[in-house]
Amino acid sequence: MNKIIRVAALSGAVALALAACGSAPDDEASTPSSSASASASASAAAPVDYKACMVSDSGGFEDKSFNQSGAEGLERAGTELGVTVNKVESTAATDFTPNIDQLLADKCQLIIGVGFLLEDPIQTAATANPDVDFALVDSSFSDKDFKPVTLENGKPLLFNTQEAAFLAGYVAAGTSATGKVATFGGIQLPSVSIFMDGFSDGVDRYNKDFGKTVKLFGWDKKAQKGSFTGDFEDQSKGQNIAKGFIDQGADVIMPVAGPVGLGAAAAAKDAGDVMIVGVDADWYETAPDYKSIILTSVIKEIGQSVFDTVEQASKGSFSAEPYVGTLENKGINIAPFHDLDAKVPAEVKTKVEELKQQIISGELKVESPSQN
Repeated sequence: MNKIIRVAALSGAVALALAACGSAPDDEASTPSSSASASASASAAAPVDYKACMVSDSGGFEDKSFNQSGAEGLERAGTELGVTVNKVESTAATDFTPNIDQLLADKCQLIIGVGFLLEDPIQTAATANPDVDFALVDSSFSDKDFKPVTLENGKPLLFNTQEAAFLAGYVAAGTSATGKVATFGGIQLPSVSIFMDGFSDGVDRYNKDFGKTVKLFGWDKKAQKGSFTGDFEDQSKGQNIAKGFIDQGADVIMPVAGPVGLGAAAAAKDAGDVMIVGVDADWYETAPDYKSIILTSVIKEIGQSVFDTVEQASKGSFSAEPYVGTLENKGINIAPFHDLDAKVPAEVKTKVEELKQQIISGELKVESPSQN
């Protein structure tokens, strides 16, 4: 697939694409509490003559991860804004273009693609349909030479995920009983390796702060090489790769692989003494079968970014300026420790809060070759 072949070169292009990028929503625009959501659902907005649509990547809308988060943001827009929504699910890369064509035929005014692999088909459709607005989760746009380009009708929805992943890596290292942690990805894309980069730096910083030697399996940030299953669908691959890490002594694993990560969670639960760091959404909430082993999650507020984009577009104020989620604007975060709170040492919790504030203030820079 052309997009996968281009991944290595695009890592640098993505980083350059956002020299002047937009911010995520203000605090007032943050995701409402469950009670507020229930209230909004009970009093749905009056219908608005606007249609917003979405196409998933091959993980589907029930991936417990970024596709699901995006769909939830779209559905919330339908309820709270009164817009008409439609979404189509992809099961393979060959579905991307036909699904986008289906949404164009359905007279969608905004089409959102979820995932880096949709860049080519979304960009092609945007170029061919200048009267339709498009948005793309987890990728900017680039030309045939991988140089960043701006589309007047194309909005990238991006996240500096390495900041939150750094905190998760710190917690993982500080909570591990074996002194061994691990991470792996589905496909080596910038939107995947950015998690692994931050996680690696967090482990390194914990070792420096506490004079420890916690070992990380699955990723070498300097070499940009590590463990990948090759897809985002086959949970058995996630289970097998996690078992390999567990056999080496890892007791905290962060899978960055969509539904494949659930296979890692199954392996961790079977092991009985292994914890999981979720990604994209709070896995304690989205994967309740595994909540007893979820240490924390690296959260991207994809649903909120989708909601805000639909709201702006439906009010006639669509902008191609990139949305970039950070710790500062709460577009990314780490989840609470939930049932495993007592396992996290008090000094680690304190240090994580200090580091978070240092990142927000700019005193501490957490960087990745894949960052925005």
